[in-house]
Amino acid sequence: MDMAGNGSGRITPVLLAGGSGTRLWPVSRKAFPKQFAPLLGPQSLFQASASRLSGQGYAAPVVMTNAEFRFIVTEQLEAAGLTPDAILIEPEARNTAPAILAAALLVAREDPDRLLLVAPSDHVVPDAEAFTRAVAEGAEAARGGRIVTFGIQPTRAETGYGWLELDGPPGDGPAPLARFVEKPDAPAAAAMLAEGRYLWNAGIFLFTARTMIEAFRTHAPEFLDPVAASLEGARADLGFTRLASAPWAGLPDLSIDYAVMERADNLSVVRFAGHWSDLGGWDAVWREAGGGTVAGGRATAIDCGDVLLRSEAEDVEVVGIGLTDTMVVATGDAVLVAPMNRAQEVRRAVAALKQKGAKQAEAFRTDHRPWGWFETLALGDRFQVKRIVVKPGASLSLQSHMHRAEHWIVVSGTAKVTVDEQVTLMTENQSIYVPLGAVHRLENPGRLPMVLIEVQTGAYLGEDDIVRYEDAYARGEGARG
Repeated sequence: MDMAGNGSGRITPVLLAGGSGTRLWPVSRKAFPKQFAPLLGPQSLFQASASRLSGQGYAAPVVMTNAEFRFIVTEQLEAAGLTPDAILIEPEARNTAPAILAAALLVAREDPDRLLLVAPSDHVVPDAEAFTRAVAEGAEAARGGRIVTFGIQPTRAETGYGWLELDGPPGDGPAPLARFVEKPDAPAAAAMLAEGRYLWNAGIFLFTARTMIEAFRTHAPEFLDPVAASLEGARADLGFTRLASAPWAGLPDLSIDYAVMERADNLSVVRFAGHWSDLGGWDAVWREAGGGTVAGGRATAIDCGDVLLRSEAEDVEVVGIGLTDTMVVATGDAVLVAPMNRAQEVRRAVAALKQKGAKQAEAFRTDHRPWGWFETLALGDRFQVKRIVVKPGASLSLQSHMHRAEHWIVVSGTAKVTVDEQVTLMTENQSIYVPLGAVHRLENPGRLPMVLIEVQTGAYLGEDDIVRYEDAYARGEGARG
């Protein structure tokens, strides 16, 4: 469907991909949140969102994310066959208001009248064509200076979403917005569902760059100069655009709803009657899987009803007997068990684990890096054993450690190993010792993934014990850089 209008150009999607998704713990964690996980199929939610907002009528996307996820973003876009227009790296999380303004200012450099479609990257919309038709319905109003938001036709008295009150009954095309409604309690949600003038707030917005910049100038001017300075001071970094940190640091931590939308008087709502979910909890995953008894390949349900049984670990089998209205989600290092009706409280588990210092609150045993990934197989006093997988053609940084020595054993593939002045090609079953303090590098010169076992010994085994001398991924010192 052509949404370009009369010479105004295609719509630029702006994908927000920096959130942490704590309500889907333990599968979603700060180190690898839900938008990058294949929760409902082979594609991640981020890949599905980017694919949905591509093709005819859409320009290449602008992605807003943070330094931790930048290589995950590029890897997943490449796997989906998509090329971004820009990937903006936020120096630190400041909610959605400054992120959206940065995207608008960036696009306005080329064309202030370009339409931007801002969308979270973790939503589920199976019917992409129906959603594109809804976007087309709002395009003319957006070009005319309106900020168009998309409301979802509600199917239940949902308390986990914000709602939109329309100024009149919903119909075809953009309708005036009366007000935003915060997440309601159950009686209020039931009343809004029955009345018919309310829609779920999807947090998706369509506007021209000029309109959004003027909205900030009118309603939240304190954002303009710092965000503009951060964009002006941005630096290119391996295809990414790193926003300058000093101006960004003083910005308020505020959502676009609070900063602009709840104050603006030029908002319109397009109703979307197709299926949609923000996948905001395990109960939503259960519904997307069809409800009833949902048990994956490594889960077994015996005499159960209305349950979600899920295991993300190849060597962990989950078995439920006589359970009802229960969710059980297991990974290799954590298990969640809770009644289905308390799915929105899973973030409390993350907070409790953080308070007790449990690393499972935010980190996985598997750690994704731009060159591949590794997982800890065993950890004890003064030793650690890892499995390391390096992608074809990839290399770790030239580095050294102050507190540990390492022993590498190649399991499969070919490794090119540098230890001080010595360079060695190693294949399956060969090993090498990296002394404490030695300058070393690991590379995969082959066409297949290279797998090795690393045995670390030393007084301190933290990931921040690293000094980088050269790095293809422009990271600094420390665990990730």
